[in-house]
Amino acid sequence: MHFSTNIRLLRKRKGRTQDDVASSLNIKRSTYNNYENRIARPGVDALINFSEYFGIAIDTLIKVDLSILTESQLSQLEKGYDVYIRGSNLRVLATTVDNNNEENIELVAEKAKAGYTNGFADPEFIRILPTFKLPFLSKEKKYRTFQINGDSMLPIPHGSYVTGEFIQNWEFIRNGEACIVLTLNEGIIFKIVENQIEENGFLRLHSLNPIYVPFSIHVSEIKEVWKFTNFISSEMPEGRTPENEIVESIREIKKDVKGINEKLKEME
Repeated sequence: MHFSTNIRLLRKRKGRTQDDVASSLNIKRSTYNNYENRIARPGVDALINFSEYFGIAIDTLIKVDLSILTESQLSQLEKGYDVYIRGSNLRVLATTVDNNNEENIELVAEKAKAGYTNGFADPEFIRILPTFKLPFLSKEKKYRTFQINGDSMLPIPHGSYVTGEFIQNWEFIRNGEACIVLTLNEGIIFKIVENQIEENGFLRLHSLNPIYVPFSIHVSEIKEVWKFTNFISSEMPEGRTPENEIVESIREIKKDVKGINEKLKEME
């Protein structure tokens, strides 16, 4: 039972004293002190009050050792993404940390993508991935970088390294956000997302390249979603816009038509 150490940790993260919490819960300071020091065990009513005060489920307060969680995981809990409160399926994210217990950014290169599709929840697999840091990103969030292939998201070039922020609650995905989506059958997909989860349980995925047709994927086929943060590429984006490409195509067609007309005149 981790209740005593958990409430001490949560209290200190809130910057509250024992007097503060005891007053908010309408109990004596000595009673609260006994809870933190395992001298007394709270009853059901007290557990409910603690759960409401910290915004964390009773099961979490009792069963989960919060001291071993990373900063991003604790932050997720404190923001209300507690699996026991929401009643949703827990999406366990295997992750790595540095010597200061700060989140690494794991790199899933092209050669590792097939393995990631099967081993994304395996701590041993995640542990062998290369890691790095981007100092301008928040330490309170979890990031991972994926190498993309193909031209469906041009002008982001083939082979770019796309970094995403882990999304715990898919209902909060905004329409028009670019996301890396890990799926059961399609593997890792980088697309613009249209959130249709509330209406029909789907994400509608769009490419930046207009030649690719949008498609939908059911949430039951999705394992992870990472919101696009930035990308790194060794290639310069092409300067041609779709409008320029259309103009160029029209010029080529006109040139071909002119050539055909000239050949027809020669045959007359």
